[in-house]
Amino acid sequence: MRNDAERDDLLRQLAAARSTLVSAADGLTDAQAAARSTASELCVAGLVKHVAAVEDGWLRVITDGPSAMSFDLPDGVSWAEIVDGSAREYPQWMVDRQQQFRMHPGETLAGVLAGYHEVCARTDRIVGEIEDLDRTIALPAAPWGEPAREQTIRATLLHVIAETCQHAGHADIIREALDGRKSS
Repeated sequence: MRNDAERDDLLRQLAAARSTLVSAADGLTDAQAAARSTASELCVAGLVKHVAAVEDGWLRVITDGPSAMSFDLPDGVSWAEIVDGSAREYPQWMVDRQQQFRMHPGETLAGVLAGYHEVCARTDRIVGEIEDLDRTIALPAAPWGEPAREQTIRATLLHVIAETCQHAGHADIIREALDGRKSS
């Protein structure tokens, strides 16, 4: 059953979180966007890249199913070894995920933001076409989740909103440490 008011509310909340994230990058140079201004490995551009990848990944799960996200472990490696750092090999998805948090040579803040805006536009289009937010989707098999889990599209969108809000806060802290600018 289509509930346009609820869909609009979800998209408005997502847009507000996105705006907060993007505003943390406003006026930064590429060097500032790539700078680590706290003890963490995080930088503003890296957070935008990560949020774009998370949003894109979850929307691909909605449209293409759980195989759109793969969290397979290498043969003979357990999740416990990954967590405690003793794994002899790390899965490619984990390496790729860590790389999302950095701005690499040749990348620009403008390019990172353009990529994010493309993901946002695609999400808005897909969410606008969804007939039933109560429809359940199968979740990808992940080492931290129960096998054969499902959740509604609504819950998936709420997860994307929460992830965007969390990282918008991180970006705001990093930006304030860079030049003292605070979000409004």
